[in-house]
Amino acid sequence: MKRFFAFVYKEILHIRRDPRTLLILIGMPAVQLILFGYAITNEISDAKIAILDLSKDSQTQKITNKMLSSGYFILSEYLNSYDDIEKAFQKGKIKLALVFEQNFAENLNKLGTANIQLISDATDPNTGNSLQSYCQSIISDFLLEENKLASYPFKVNVEVKMRYNEELKGAFLFVPGLITMLLMLISAMMTSISLTREKEIGAMELLLVSPMKPIQIIIAKVLPYLALAFIDGVIILAFGNIVFGVVVRGSLLLLLFEGIIFITSALTLGILISSIANSQQVALIMSLMGLMLPTMLLSDFIYPIANMPEWLQLITNVIPARWFNVIIKDIMLKGSSIEYIYKETLILIGFTLFFIITSLKKYKVRLQ
Repeated sequence: MKRFFAFVYKEILHIRRDPRTLLILIGMPAVQLILFGYAITNEISDAKIAILDLSKDSQTQKITNKMLSSGYFILSEYLNSYDDIEKAFQKGKIKLALVFEQNFAENLNKLGTANIQLISDATDPNTGNSLQSYCQSIISDFLLEENKLASYPFKVNVEVKMRYNEELKGAFLFVPGLITMLLMLISAMMTSISLTREKEIGAMELLLVSPMKPIQIIIAKVLPYLALAFIDGVIILAFGNIVFGVVVRGSLLLLLFEGIIFITSALTLGILISSIANSQQVALIMSLMGLMLPTMLLSDFIYPIANMPEWLQLITNVIPARWFNVIIKDIMLKGSSIEYIYKETLILIGFTLFFIITSLKKYKVRLQ
């Protein structure tokens, strides 16, 4: 038994002396608990809305105040015309627009009925449907309160309109998100593992003594993955169109161009991981922890970022997939042009430059 406990003690010493193992054993469960606990939620709060009030009377003001005091909505802006609604959706400023007809209070008092239009961004069908339900529930509460004091009952007709995904198909959500996740995993994960494998088996040393420069070797290694990721993205686009009817409403050339930018960003991230990791296992774990989970949970793919705590929303800003997910959904579903996605494009280019510069600083020409 003494020998047995001696081996156990020896293994404990090995684990204690290896900070990476301790980080994986202790840090991974904690990170997963935080991510899943805060990111996976169906509760909606502080959704940004816009209001087009063509009446501007006391009754519309009451409904507006009731909406904003519910905790579900934040007023992004007051609109002046119907044309402003489409612009607000294209810029990604709002998730829902509330339209009051002209003479709203007068129609309630004289005719006993008035009209409200709810226009929702249904690129995320679950969120769009939930926001519509919240709005209708608040309007119903308003009518109950007003009818208690009225001599005859009021009625508000609510017209519901879903933009960009009228049939609320789930494919309109998961096809763009799947493209984002696949491009990230193929480009970054496979690149990091491939380069780390060369270091691990000693092949990188042979390559470094060749006439080619290190940057040329790395580019030669990652180019096949760029082509593979691009082809996979095109295949998913084609299947999404043929099988699920998800068409590209915007420019296909612009979408492919943005895809190449994102793939390049993911490739440079893979190079950065390979410059840090010393083994394929470490590269795989870093890729899974740093890429797969954040891409699934923090990129607005499955769980809306707007529903997350503010501190977690700030963290999503450093996830490249979050910005490409905005780009691909805007082009595919909203038909947006470069005018509305230039900011996200510049952010992806900035990520690429940052990863390249950091990788070059960490890259060792002579392996130790």
